Amino acid sequence: MKASRREFMQAGGAAISAAAMASQVIAQTSSANATGMPTRVLGKTGQRVSIICLGGWHIGSVKDDSEAVRIMHAAIDEGIDFFDNAWDYHDGHSEEVMGKALAMDGRRKKVFLMTKNCERDYAGSMRNLDESLRRLKTDHLDLWQFHEMVYDNDPDWVFDKGGLKAALEAQKAGKVRYIGFTGHKDPRIHLKMLAKPYAWDTAQMPINVLDAHYRSFQNEVVPECLKKNVGIIGMKGLAGGATLGRIPENKLATVAECYRFCLSSPVASQVMGIISMQQLKENVALARGKRMEAAERTTLVARVKEQATDGRHELFKSTKFYDGPHHRKQHGFDTVVAD
Repeated sequence: MKASRREFMQAGGAAISAAAMASQVIAQTSSANATGMPTRVLGKTGQRVSIICLGGWHIGSVKDDSEAVRIMHAAIDEGIDFFDNAWDYHDGHSEEVMGKALAMDGRRKKVFLMTKNCERDYAGSMRNLDESLRRLKTDHLDLWQFHEMVYDNDPDWVFDKGGLKAALEAQKAGKVRYIGFTGHKDPRIHLKMLAKPYAWDTAQMPINVLDAHYRSFQNEVVPECLKKNVGIIGMKGLAGGATLGRIPENKLATVAECYRFCLSSPVASQVMGIISMQQLKENVALARGKRMEAAERTTLVARVKEQATDGRHELFKSTKFYDGPHHRKQHGFDTVVAD
């Protein structure tokens, strides 16, 4: 059906409004952080966080715990004050090693600490919370997010099974400051969460140079988050991968192009997997460097289009390989995905 002039004008107005709000988020970038690390406001929380969020999965994959601790301490010294984690990363090891690092010399007070709840029901959520607090050696979380909203019924489960009730009780008890959710599969599921009768503080989602061409979170979810003042946390900036990332591995864009693109998006912070001191140094330099202008962003998105429209490099959207075994089991699926 052909759109009417009124519908066209409304759509155009919405696009302009979203663009204006996005520009406002980016304009909030400040280097007030004493280290020179840029910060942005995390949505309605009002909290300023570093534009790099240190990724919990990757830090838990560092083979030597003492090296992982050294990386985290150096990250804090460089001004990275937002740390990501999840209850199920490396069967809890990511939380344990992060807790060890933050317990030293009062570093916990320097970090906005986030971890994720892998359950949907009340009892399981409370159990996750207690275990996460113990592993992280803290009495509260700054942000607790429902992990992996990737199945169509996940939003309903969080409400119907008591997960949100548990989060609200934890918040009232002072164990959790803010509540959000994450997901990597489909923008529709994020939109369903945002339509639920709760004012989420944050939403974490894939933000990368390929996203615009396939199940686009940037085109569909980001405008809604901006409208509701939900803090946007980007992830999958390199399209996944334990080391280099699928986008640079396939020579679609360099690491620098990928992260400059992400940090020029209206994210409050972008989760980055950091597994070495060298990687930390490079990512910090990118965060402190020049943002990508609109024309350069447009050119880059157009350049990758041919390789992006079918999701072949965003496997977390197009396959089950990135769907965690805990959540597959939760929904009655095999915990191992066949090749």
